[in-house]
Amino acid sequence: MKELKYLNKYFFKYKYKLLIGLLITIVARVFNLVMPPYVRKTLDAVQQSIENGDPISSIKSTLITYIAIIIGSAIMYALFTFLMRQTIINVSRYIEFDLKNDVFKQYENLSLNFYKKNRTGDLMNRISEDVGKVRMYAGPAIMYSIQTFTLFVCIIPLMISSSPTLTLYTVIPLPILSVLIYYISKTIHKRTTKVQEFLSELSTFSQETFSGVSVIKAYGIESRINDELEDLAHKGKDKSMNLAKVQAWFFPLMLLLIGMSTIIVIYVGGSLYIDGEIESVGVIAEFVMYVLMLTWPVATVGWVSSIIQQAEASQKRINEFLNEVPSIQNNTLEETPVNGTITFKNVSFIYEDTNIQALNNVSFEVKKGETLAIIGKTGSGKSTILDLIGRMYDVTAGEILIDNTPIQQLNLTSLRSAIGSVPQDAFLFSDSIKNNILFGNSNATDAAVIQAAKKASVHKNIEKFANKYDTVLGERGVTLSGGQKQRVSIARALIKNAKFYLFDDCLSAVDTETEEKILNNLLEMAEDTTTIIVSHRISSAKNADKILIIDDGKVVQQGTHNQLIKTEGYYKELYINQLHEKESH
Repeated sequence: MKELKYLNKYFFKYKYKLLIGLLITIVARVFNLVMPPYVRKTLDAVQQSIENGDPISSIKSTLITYIAIIIGSAIMYALFTFLMRQTIINVSRYIEFDLKNDVFKQYENLSLNFYKKNRTGDLMNRISEDVGKVRMYAGPAIMYSIQTFTLFVCIIPLMISSSPTLTLYTVIPLPILSVLIYYISKTIHKRTTKVQEFLSELSTFSQETFSGVSVIKAYGIESRINDELEDLAHKGKDKSMNLAKVQAWFFPLMLLLIGMSTIIVIYVGGSLYIDGEIESVGVIAEFVMYVLMLTWPVATVGWVSSIIQQAEASQKRINEFLNEVPSIQNNTLEETPVNGTITFKNVSFIYEDTNIQALNNVSFEVKKGETLAIIGKTGSGKSTILDLIGRMYDVTAGEILIDNTPIQQLNLTSLRSAIGSVPQDAFLFSDSIKNNILFGNSNATDAAVIQAAKKASVHKNIEKFANKYDTVLGERGVTLSGGQKQRVSIARALIKNAKFYLFDDCLSAVDTETEEKILNNLLEMAEDTTTIIVSHRISSAKNADKILIIDDGKVVQQGTHNQLIKTEGYYKELYINQLHEKESH
């Protein structure tokens, strides 16, 4: 149970609720144990009345009293059982809530490298299915363990006081039941782990299929995807059936041993009654009730073992991610001011997952209020520069300074709060356009939202929608065109009033006229803001204070637009080609 030690902090947090649940459980069991002796007394009274030849009416008041006690104790047992579930089971829900929040918080803290190595479906399965398995340990397993322990401590002495011999025969099948359930539970644990791992695989397949449905339709490969899903479904069915076949033994075995115990009680009890070793038939009825009370708790020893093993397997999977140390650490807890000067000193970077060198000895400086444009071929390392400024990764060699302070010494939240970033692939949430823009600044007014949309040249498009800014977007903004998604993403960045703006080829899907408007708006508001624009277009770069040409991770040219078009190289060639394309149109 070493993996489950992680949950101890939650048990300590809710210790008072658990203690109250323990007391309620004991009280519930005490009321439950009132019934068997009074059933015996009721039968003994009837038997004695018959033997003495007295009419039943003579013991009517006694019978009514006994029956009232039995009914009253049953009601109180039911009430305290309800309260028991309201405390202990509720605690398990609180723990489930806390654990999911801890896992989600860890997901947020983990670096980009982690998400490159792990699939979304697996992440979702661990925070849902696996946490659900752990909750069963934190609730039902604890509750039934307390019930079983309390019952045995209370019931065995009562049985021995009534008939030691009959007690011995009564409990003989119970250890056999517990051992059988344990071995069944062990097999259930192994097969459950396989089912859980498969569910992660199925979740990943489903998530990728739904996200890439447009590609699937465009390529007409629906039948192939269906075949793959069918193969997965058959694998899942086989794993689930293997689990169900073992689980199917659980209750039949329990019922069989309940029946065996009952038969033993009746046979041995009857023999002892005939031999005069027990005083009445009521003792046999009392022991039959004890058997029924004991059998389920004994069975739960195995069942609880199964729950614990399943929870252990699930918590181990959860711990794998909880114990993952983010490669990007926040080294400064205090807030650090950020103004806007960026310096790269001989920066090199190699991607850990692919071992590809994205940057090689890159050096440049952008002062506060300046605009830097970065141009280069696909895969030259342009986007990597922006990722390093946002400290999505740490450099392999060299140094990045923000306002002459090493970037690792800045508070990570302060740094990222100062950045308005627009990624290459615009990502919009399944929410209203307004809320997607407010994601950049949740405290902004409606007027600020409209102003940001105007600066991003998307306001007129939004106004044409029936619900305007309250229009709800589909997943990833699929209800918008590529250019509209990019411009909403730009509005989201602009509303932030950031110290840095990082635009990663975010105008590729808009026409040159709209691009010109947006860039002019950016220049107007960029007087005190450092702006870095990554682009393939000369039109996006020409007004920048400085332009870097990146090739194969190296800076091969840098200067202003006027300087670079006079120098032989990639920039001049690109300028001439794009000028000819514009003229041909």
